[in-house]
Amino acid sequence: MSPRFFILLLLGTLALPALAQDSTALELFNSTRLDYNRCGMWILGSWALLNILIGALSAVLTRGQVQAFHQMNFYWNLVNLGIAGFGLWQANQISFPIFFWEVIRAQQQIEKILLFNTALDLVYMAIGFFLIEKGLRMEKERWIGFGKSILLQGAFLLLFDGILVGYQQELGMELMEWAKSIQSK
Repeated sequence: MSPRFFILLLLGTLALPALAQDSTALELFNSTRLDYNRCGMWILGSWALLNILIGALSAVLTRGQVQAFHQMNFYWNLVNLGIAGFGLWQANQISFPIFFWEVIRAQQQIEKILLFNTALDLVYMAIGFFLIEKGLRMEKERWIGFGKSILLQGAFLLLFDGILVGYQQELGMELMEWAKSIQSK
C-alpha cells in the first residue's frame, strides 16, 4: 500500500460526514477518471484497427522483412483491439451511486495498471531491439521485421501509457486535495 493511500484513508475517515454532502464532486472525479479511460480505449482501438487494416493488406503485397513487419503489426493489434474493447466495456459497467472508497480504490488501481504497462512497454521495446540485432547477426529477415514491429508498437504504447499515467496521476492528486478540503470543512 502506498503512503498516499494511508493519507487518503485517514482523511476519508475524518471527512465521512462532509462527503455525504459533496457527492457531486465525487461523481465528477469518478466520471473524469472513466472519461480518461474511455478516451484512451478509443485511441488504442483506433490505432489497433489502423494497424490491422494496413498490416493485413501490406502483408499480402510485400515480402521479406517488410512482410514480417506488417504481419506482426496485424497480430499485435488483434490483442490491442481486444484490450480496447474490454476496456470500453468495463468503463461502461460502472453504476451509480459511487462511494468515496470505491473512487479512491479505482483511481489507485488504474494508476498502478498504467505504471505496470509502462514498464512492460520498455520490455517490449527491448525485445524488439533484441530481435532486430539477432536477425541481423543470423541474417533472418523475419526476425528483423518482427523486431521493428515490436519496437514500433512498444514505442507507441510507451507514449500512450505515459500520457494516460500523467492524466490519471494529476486527477489522483486533485482527488487527494479535494479530500483534504473536505476534512477541513
